[in-house]
Amino acid sequence: MSTEHGPEAVAGVASGGRTAAERAVLRLARPYLGRLVGAGLLAAATEFAGLALMATATWLLMSAAGQPPLDRLTVAIVAVRALAISRGVFRYTERLAGHDAVLRMITDVRARVFATLAARRGAAHRSGDVLSRLVSDVEAVQDLLLRVLVPGSAAALVGVLAVGVAALISPPAAGALAVGLLVAGVALPALATAVTRRSASQVAPLRGALATDAIDLTHGAADLAAFGATDVTLRAAAQRARRLARLERRLAATGFAVDAAGVLTAGLTAAAVVLAALAADVSGVLVGVLAVGSLAAVEVTLALVTAARQWTQLRPGLARVADLLDAGTPASPPTADMTDLVGPHELRFVDVTVRYRAGAAPALDGVSLDLPPGRRIAVVGPSGAGKSTLAAVLTGAVQPASGRVTLDGHDLSAYAEEALPRAVGGLLAEAYVFHATVRENLLLGRAGADEEALTAATAAAGLLDWVRAQPAGWDTLVGEEGGQLSGGQRQRLALARALLAAPPVLVLDEPTEGLDPAAADAVLASALAATPAGHSVLLISHRLSGLTELDEIVVLDGGRVIQRGRHADLVAAPGWYRDQWLLQAAAERGYLALAP
Repeated sequence: MSTEHGPEAVAGVASGGRTAAERAVLRLARPYLGRLVGAGLLAAATEFAGLALMATATWLLMSAAGQPPLDRLTVAIVAVRALAISRGVFRYTERLAGHDAVLRMITDVRARVFATLAARRGAAHRSGDVLSRLVSDVEAVQDLLLRVLVPGSAAALVGVLAVGVAALISPPAAGALAVGLLVAGVALPALATAVTRRSASQVAPLRGALATDAIDLTHGAADLAAFGATDVTLRAAAQRARRLARLERRLAATGFAVDAAGVLTAGLTAAAVVLAALAADVSGVLVGVLAVGSLAAVEVTLALVTAARQWTQLRPGLARVADLLDAGTPASPPTADMTDLVGPHELRFVDVTVRYRAGAAPALDGVSLDLPPGRRIAVVGPSGAGKSTLAAVLTGAVQPASGRVTLDGHDLSAYAEEALPRAVGGLLAEAYVFHATVRENLLLGRAGADEEALTAATAAAGLLDWVRAQPAGWDTLVGEEGGQLSGGQRQRLALARALLAAPPVLVLDEPTEGLDPAAADAVLASALAATPAGHSVLLISHRLSGLTELDEIVVLDGGRVIQRGRHADLVAAPGWYRDQWLLQAAAERGYLALAP
C-alpha cells in the first residue's frame, strides 16, 4: 500500500465511508473513555455556568433597578460570585482532564503510526510526508477530541438544558429559542461543512507536500544545485504554497460568512424570544433574562459550527492516520514460539523469488541457501545483483513472491514483527544515526549495556580510539544523521551498534563502506572475531578481500546464484569471482603504492 495520498484519494476515502476514519481513530480512545466523558461533562458545566451567570446577572441588575430590599438580592449576588468562580474552576478542570486523556491517546497513536511506517521499509515514502503524518496528521486526532467532540457535545447538552429552563418560564419563548438553536446547532454546521469540504480535503495533502519540499530544499540543496534543479524545485514549492494559501483564504472567507450568519441568528433568536415572552405576558425582568439567556445559549450552540468546520478540515488528516492504523493491524497473530529468540537459530532460503513490480525482472530468482548456527556466509556480486534485497528478505522487510524463508522451520511471517529483530538483525543498508550522543546511539542496539560492553563493541568496530580522543567521550553529539562524523566514523558507529545488539543471526550489509582497504580489512576481521560462538553471520559486500576464512561465498548476478564455494575454490575457477578478485587486488595495490 502506498503511503502517498493525493487530494482525490483522500476525498475518496471520505466519501466512501463518512465515519470510517473517525471510527478507526476513536477505537484507540476506548481505554480513556471515562476521562473523555468527564471532560465533556465538565465542558458542559462550564458553558452552563456561563449561561446561568449571564441570566442571573441580568435578573440582578434589572431587579436592583426597582430598589427592592437588599435581602431579596442577597441570593442572586452570592450566585453570581459562585457561578463566576465555578466557571473558571470547571474550565481549568475540563482542560486538565481532556488534555490528560488526549495526550495519553496521542502517545499510542504516534507509536502505532511510527511502527506502521517502520514496517513499510520496502515502500517508497518521502521523509517530508512521513514527518507530516507523524506531526500534523496525528495532531488532527488531538483536535478531533478537544476541538470537535468535547465542545460539540457540551454545546448540544447546554442547548437542551437552556430550552428546558426557558420552558419553565414561557413555553412559547422556549419554542422560539429551540428554533434558533436548531438553526445555530444544525443548519449552520451543515452549511459550514458543505462550503468547506472541498477545500479542506486538499489542505492536508498539500501540507504534506510542502513538508516534503522543505526537506528536499534543505537536505538536498547541494544535489539540487549540482543538477541545476534548484530553481525548478523552488518554483514548484512556491506554486504549492500559493495554492495552499488560496485554499486557506477561501476557508477563512467562508468561515467569516458562516460566523456572520451565526451572529444574525443569535440576534433574531433573541428578538423572537422577547416577542414570544411579551405575547405570553411574562414579567419585564424575566423577559430581559430570557433575551440575554437566549443570546448566551445561541453563542454556546454556535460552538457546533466551529466543531463542524474543524471536523471537515481534519477529515483528510484523519483518513491518512486511519490508513496507517488499519494497515498496522496484524492480519493474524504470530504462531511461532517467541520464547527462545535469543538462542542459536537455523535460517533457510528455499527457492526464494522477489519481484518489486508485476512484470518486472525478479530482484531474486530462485535463491536457496542454508545458514545454520555458527555458519558464516558472504554474498557478493555486482551492483544490482540482489544483495540488499536478500538482506531485506532475511529481516522480514520484503516478502518473497514465491519460495520460503524459515527460521527454525517456521516462516518468518509466523514471528511477531517486534520480536523478530531480536533473532535476525544487524547492520543494514543506510543504517540511521540519530542526533544524539555516541552512547545513546549505541544503546539502541542493547538498552542497559554497561560501559564494558560499549567498549568491546566500539573496539571491534575500530571506533574506540576516536571516542576516547573526544573531550565528551561517550557523550559526544554526532549531529543529525551523523553529520558531525566522517563517512567512515558513521559506518563504524552503526557497526558497533549492530555488534552490541549481537542477534543470533547477524546481517552485515557493506560493514566497511567508506573505509580505506587496510582499515576495511582490519575492521571486518575484528567484527567477525567479536561475533559470539554459535551465532551465524550473513555478510554482504562488494569487496572480496577478507573473505578467506568464511564458510561459503555466494555470488549473485541478476538475482541468480551463479557461483558458490569457499574463497580458494572460487579464485581457482574461471568466472566472475576470480575476475573481480584480480581487478580489486590490482586496484588496491595501486592505491597502497600511491598512499603516503
